[in-house]
Amino acid sequence: MENNLFQQAKTAVNNFRNAQGNASQQDKQAAQNALQAAKNNSSQEEQQQLQQLEQQLKQKNQLS
Repeated sequence: MENNLFQQAKTAVNNFRNAQGNASQQDKQAAQNALQAAKNNSSQEEQQQLQQLEQQLKQKNQLS
């Protein structure tokens, strides 16, 4: 069962990525905060997935 913080992090990153240039700094910060919170409370497998989400977030920032 996925933990709630992990799911929130996935949702926040996806929302940020799907904003297509309309994401605010607040959206970016929310995604980063959700990732950090989830990392502190996740299994090793979830941490690997969070690493990938964080990489996607960084790539999105560079493209914006």
